[in-house]
Amino acid sequence: MIKIFNHYFHKRTLLHIFFDLGLVLAAVVIALLSQVANPASVSLGVVGTSFLLAVGIVVINAGLGFYQRVRSYTLGQARARAVLSLCLSLSLAYGVFHLSPLRLGDERVFALALVAALVVMLINRVYVTHATPGALMRQRVLVYGSGARARLVGRALKNSDSNVDLVGYYPGPNESVTEVSAWGLLSSKKSLTDCVQEEQVDEIVVALSERRGGSMHMRELLDCKLRGVLVVDIATYFEKTLGQITRDSVSAGWLIFGDGFNQGLVRTVIKRIFDIVCATFLILLSLPIMLVTGILILLESGGPVLYLQERVGLNGRLFNVVKFRSMRTDAEKDGKPRWASAADDRITRVGRAIRKWRIDELPQLFSVLGGDMSLVGPRPERPYFVDQLTQELPYYAVRQSVKPGVTGWAQVRYHYGASVEDSAEKLQYDLYYVKNHSLLLDLVVLFETVGVVLMGKGAQ
Repeated sequence: MIKIFNHYFHKRTLLHIFFDLGLVLAAVVIALLSQVANPASVSLGVVGTSFLLAVGIVVINAGLGFYQRVRSYTLGQARARAVLSLCLSLSLAYGVFHLSPLRLGDERVFALALVAALVVMLINRVYVTHATPGALMRQRVLVYGSGARARLVGRALKNSDSNVDLVGYYPGPNESVTEVSAWGLLSSKKSLTDCVQEEQVDEIVVALSERRGGSMHMRELLDCKLRGVLVVDIATYFEKTLGQITRDSVSAGWLIFGDGFNQGLVRTVIKRIFDIVCATFLILLSLPIMLVTGILILLESGGPVLYLQERVGLNGRLFNVVKFRSMRTDAEKDGKPRWASAADDRITRVGRAIRKWRIDELPQLFSVLGGDMSLVGPRPERPYFVDQLTQELPYYAVRQSVKPGVTGWAQVRYHYGASVEDSAEKLQYDLYYVKNHSLLLDLVVLFETVGVVLMGKGAQ
């Protein structure tokens, strides 16, 4: 894993991105150079425009989920996304080169080169996503521990990354209860150093249930680290691998003395400018959609079109969130707040459609302009639920240290939360965002949001 601006990227993800950038850029430049007698006469504008096109195509692929480490779709869905990526990329190429001042010679040569590059890129992307990983890209991980925490890490290792080989569990000296399968338990008769060397371990995850009173072989862990083996604790492992801060593995000391949670003035100003620019652009782009949505709501169930509801924002301040009304006007006639469910009978037919495609969220862009919300951040919750969740979930109030968002890291990583248990799972992603938020992470969230919306996933 490589950490860039507080966010972890897998090396394979970066390799995929650079490969796609290089392939598209090379195809376009070669096609353009083949049409001129003197390559030196090609201006920097040609190269710059080609690079912008390559970046745009990578953005499209990112939005469609081609660079996600964990496969969440079938081979058929990957092929459908590849066709959609090809159509969008060709449309983008047409727009870029016909709106730019550059003049192409033989457009057929350029078109063929671009189509060939895109087809090779997408075939490779679908194959890479669904093929068995090669041995050179695999990583061998040993879990130091055999209790509940070690079992949690082992399960996450098997589910999160198909390129990871779980070598086994090395029991700690003070762990009396073993909760991992016997087949994966390594013999404690050998030293930790010998096990690491014999099994050719690349990384050790320390997941001991008890870490006091000489429960860790500190000298052996240091020897392993000096030999080039990566040693991480369980909280750091979940943070970098799953993009979450798990409540069961984290402590207040780890949060306080670790890095992150930077809320500086520069970051705040940059985020605010980014919010204003993007929200203005998205409002102008979605005005026709919002107009049609309003008309459909009026035709089905009459007014009101918009729905105002009190939510908790930055530092616990209350504000009114604005959404398109997707439920009946008497949805909470008893006055008692309720979670939305998968088959909620309060949702109208138009409401179900606009929820699926997240159209009901579009009026929140005006809250972004007003400063109550940000484009990216934790989901704003109602005061009733915030009071309940703050009492039941440790660190829940940490979410309120940043502005709530129209979309967020938890929203694109976890399905719609409709219970305390779902909120507990989403909190782990919200903590990761609050700890590591940056402009780069905001862009990653926005790209993944495009994929979520296009696939209509996770709405209720």
